[in-house]
Amino acid sequence: MYKDILVHIPTERPMRPVIDGSVSLAAHFNAHLDAAAVGYVAAGAAYVMDGGAALASVFELERERAVERAETALAVFGSEAANAGISYTCHPLGAIPVDAARSLGEMARLHDLSIVLQPDPAQSSFDNEVPGEILFQAGGPVLFLPYTFRGAFKARRIGICWDGSRLAARAMRDAAPFLARAEEIVIITINEADVVPGEVSASNLARHLGRRGLSTRTAGLSATRSEIQPTILSLAAYESLDLLVMGGYGHSRLQERVLGGVTRAMLEAMTVPTLMSH
Repeated sequence: MYKDILVHIPTERPMRPVIDGSVSLAAHFNAHLDAAAVGYVAAGAAYVMDGGAALASVFELERERAVERAETALAVFGSEAANAGISYTCHPLGAIPVDAARSLGEMARLHDLSIVLQPDPAQSSFDNEVPGEILFQAGGPVLFLPYTFRGAFKARRIGICWDGSRLAARAMRDAAPFLARAEEIVIITINEADVVPGEVSASNLARHLGRRGLSTRTAGLSATRSEIQPTILSLAAYESLDLLVMGGYGHSRLQERVLGGVTRAMLEAMTVPTLMSH
């Protein structure tokens, strides 16, 4: 069960998708919802701390203003959460981006699920970087909501993107509370004969889920590497899926977080809420 949920409320991007989605989801699971928002302090402002008391006071003033921006965003969330009658706590933060990312990643580790907004490459904001950082640092499932998402979150029809990998298996297990309540589950494979080992085939996954009392069917597709993401989204639209479940691929390169190609493409163009685990 998801009983303790974290949601990141953007301060520099539209917040309605994550407010609508997180509040309705928390109500559905009767879960506590922790909402965190960050007012960003310019990274250069941190260096004034070495310039004496006067400059340090300037930095503190900037931090206070940043916290106020976070509180403004959380006030909107709080109103909706109170109206829904859910248990919730607000966490306003004022920090430089690197410290904010670390704090949110640490918070995510003690929650059953984290909810974030899909990054928008067309907008320049650190709010775009936070979702990926939470994915890398959480150690648990992260639900990405498209920035076009509106209304209550539901997960009646779920697609499991399956390639037999450790990350796909992690995401499948992390999605168990959603799967247990689903009306239909579709196992999606791409080029299964070439990439999925026999021991972790789609049919064996279906057998495993069947022992949990879950009925599934399999959609086996073919695609070139560049077509994998659009093929998945096309199937999601055709099947009217409410949620996709998939591994979140990536690695660290010289201390920089780098998303895998399919994961990055999905985050850039997603049209369906997607649960990822790394």
